[in-house]
Order: sequence, then structure tokens, then C-alpha cells
Amino acid sequence: MASLRDIRKRIRSVKNTRQITKAMKMVSAAKLRKAQDAIIAARPYAQMLDQIISDLSTRSGDQELAHPLLTARPVRKVELLLLTSDRGLAGGFNSNVIRRASRFLYENSGVEVEVSTVGRKGNDFFRQRGQKMRKDFGFLFQRLDYPHASQVAEEMSARFLKGEVDAVYVVYNEFLSAISQKVTLAQLLPLQTLSVGAPTAALAGQSAPVAAPTPALVDFKYEPGRQEVLDRLVPQAVAIKLYRSLLESVASEHGARMSAMENATSNASDMIASLSLTYNRTRQAVITKELMEIVSGAESLK
Repeated sequence: MASLRDIRKRIRSVKNTRQITKAMKMVSAAKLRKAQDAIIAARPYAQMLDQIISDLSTRSGDQELAHPLLTARPVRKVELLLLTSDRGLAGGFNSNVIRRASRFLYENSGVEVEVSTVGRKGNDFFRQRGQKMRKDFGFLFQRLDYPHASQVAEEMSARFLKGEVDAVYVVYNEFLSAISQKVTLAQLLPLQTLSVGAPTAALAGQSAPVAAPTPALVDFKYEPGRQEVLDRLVPQAVAIKLYRSLLESVASEHGARMSAMENATSNASDMIASLSLTYNRTRQAVITKELMEIVSGAESLK
């Protein structure tokens, strides 16, 4: 049986842990509000940009419009961008996305896959297992804004245009609510919009997205021309898609950590209650034993 001193030390330790988890929950809740506002603001712009590119390509009339970043080709080499966090204590946030990335590698073992990471957890996991790594964009979450996301998107687009990779995928947690995230594997290159771009063939587990019917829209005049506008918007759409994925991952991380710390705080309170009960019972047993020894000693003196 543990001594009273040991039980008191453990109660103090659990109380200190509860204070830490409670503070972390409050910090994550404050950060979640800001991250949630950012992703809600980014979603409509990204969807509208996809719609514009789709309209430009499908309503081109006699003019055949195309862009290299929209053109699919046979897949021989793939880059997988994995978005995790730099810290743990976020429930299954990191493990779920790492598990999905590992399944992607297993399903496409016949294709050369290079892994790039954003976040220390994913980078550490695959490096320890000898996976071929290309680059770690660890600076993105420290300086998360559109210009930095655009730099990464430009680098990947340049590699795609040079033929160094035939497809680029990003795996991340999509934010649904403060307590719910969905692991998502999205194709970044070649860019797929609402009705533009065929799926990259030969990748296991990848099916063609169902093209949404394009509503009959009024034709517009484009200056200086449709192709020029398309050439300007497509690279921007790639950067926006990557930036949105980063925002989704950040919001999901704060939501997952807030939920995990709330559960940890609740478990710590339950443990404190259980330890306090054990302490009181042990203390009562010690007192009872001492009284019995005193009574026995008094009886022996008679």
C-alpha cells in the first residue's frame, strides 16, 4: 500500500498537470477562433476561383484553351506533401494524417514517391523509417501567410513543368468543427477544378472526380483575352489551394488540441477525486491502526 506521503505527492503532481492542460485548452480555444475565421474567409474565394477557371476552359467557343498545370500525363514520379504539426498533445491529429500518407505510399508502391513535409511530427516519422524525403517546409507554420504559401506552390509548379514530377498530392486534416476533422488527400497538380482536368491515371485508390454541371452563365469579354486570363489565374489557383490546405490544417490542429486538453483536464479531475478518496481511506486506516496499538498497549499494562 502506498504511503500517505506518496499519495499526497501524486495528488499535487496531477493538480499541476491539470493546470497545464487547462491552460493549453484555453490557448488553443483562442487560437482556434482566429484560425476558424481565416479558413471560413478563404473557402468562398478558392471555390469561386475554381469556377472561373472552369468557365474559361469550357466556354471558350472555337478557341481551344489549355494550360500546362491543367494537363495530366502518365504518372512515373509523385510528390506527396504531408501537413502535420510541430507539437503533439493533439489527440489523433498527427497519427491520422500520417496513417493516410503511409497507406498512400503502400497503395502506390509501383510509383516513385517523394515525401515533403510541413510540420516536425510527419518529418520525424518518415525519416526514422527510411522514407525518401525531398524537403521540409518547416517555416510555413511559423510564418503562415499567402506569400510564403505561394512560394512553395511556385516551387512545386516549376518541378511539375520541368517534368521532375508528374503529380503532386497534399494530405491534411480538413476542418469540420472544433471537435471534428476529416483526413483529406487532394491532388494539387495537375490542377483539378470543378470540371477541368482529368484524374492522374495509374495511382491506386484515385478515382475521377464527378464534374459538377456548369450552369448557363452570361458570356463575358476578357481583356486582354481568355488565354491570358487563364495563364494568370491557374498558378494563383494552385497557390490558393495550397494556402487553403494549410489554413485547414492549422484550424484542425487547434480544434484537436483543444478537445484533447479538455479530455485530459476532465481525466485529471477524476484522478484527483479517486486519489483523494484513496488518501482518506489510507489515512483512516493508519489512524485506526494507531488507536488499536494504543489500546493494546494500555491493556498490556494492566
